[in-house]
Amino acid sequence: MTGIPAEAFEFYEHLDVDNSREFWIEHKSEYEQYVRDPLHELAQSLEPDFGPAKLYRPYRDMRFSRDKTPYKDHQGCFFAADNGLGWYLQVSVHGLMVAGGWYSSSGPQVKRFREHITEAGAGDIRAALKGLPKAGFTIDGEQLKSRPRGIDADHPDLDLLRHRTLHATKTWEPEAWMGTKRLRTTVHKSLDKLRPMVVTLAQIVGPPE
Repeated sequence: MTGIPAEAFEFYEHLDVDNSREFWIEHKSEYEQYVRDPLHELAQSLEPDFGPAKLYRPYRDMRFSRDKTPYKDHQGCFFAADNGLGWYLQVSVHGLMVAGGWYSSSGPQVKRFREHITEAGAGDIRAALKGLPKAGFTIDGEQLKSRPRGIDADHPDLDLLRHRTLHATKTWEPEAWMGTKRLRTTVHKSLDKLRPMVVTLAQIVGPPE
């Protein structure tokens, strides 16, 4: 594969200026050639190591949104792991993003996550996260503003107990190497750094139901 060309980022620059049906119809072939097809090719090459890949549709769901722009300002791809967790890859005007972790939680999953920490400690979770910030990842997720019910204010793992989701993200601005074979190597290496986090959290939170 030859990577994601500069034209992919240029396409999103233009879409940012004119997010209209008329623009999309006129430039859809550019989206397919420079964004969709290269990302699909990359995803297929990564599937043996990161699971089945799903490219998201480029169209926005405007039914419940005040923002009526019809097209997404990015192209995303998700690699499914166990229990709804996985890895994420995205192309946008801002460049390339890789991410992974626990993105969507159910009540039973949050309960298991907190019970694991209160009963077994958070050593395995912290070990899985260790090294990610130094490697350029930002750790984030949905969190309670206060502490969970029944948890002391001085609990040593309060920072993690507040989480309802937990994931890590790394981004690069558009660069020439993204249009070369180096792309797959860089993305593979970055996603692999997230594997301990993805696997550990998937085992802890269990299935959504």
